[in-house]
Amino acid sequence: MSAQPEEAPAPLAPAAAAQLLAQLREDRRAETWVQTFERDWAKALEDSRHTYSLTPLHDVVRTWRLRLAAAPAVDAYMDSSRDEIGRMPLVRSLGFGTVG
Repeated sequence: MSAQPEEAPAPLAPAAAAQLLAQLREDRRAETWVQTFERDWAKALEDSRHTYSLTPLHDVVRTWRLRLAAAPAVDAYMDSSRDEIGRMPLVRSLGFGTVG
């Protein structure tokens, strides 16, 4: 019998954070993303020291991998020039009156 739940994610490679940081440095958002990743990593490292668990570190790497993977889709959406002018604001459509 295992102490881990069946749906436990696979452990990360020891160099996963360093590899991810290298990818972030190559991204066009590097100026802000690297600094933010390093801040998240430092907080997770401190949390890991207090809890004796690697989970916070793994969570940071998984979250940033997802952000990096989603970035092209977000860019494509932002570049699609979707015109939102003239559409009814969600607030009005839900019956909350007029907007600002």
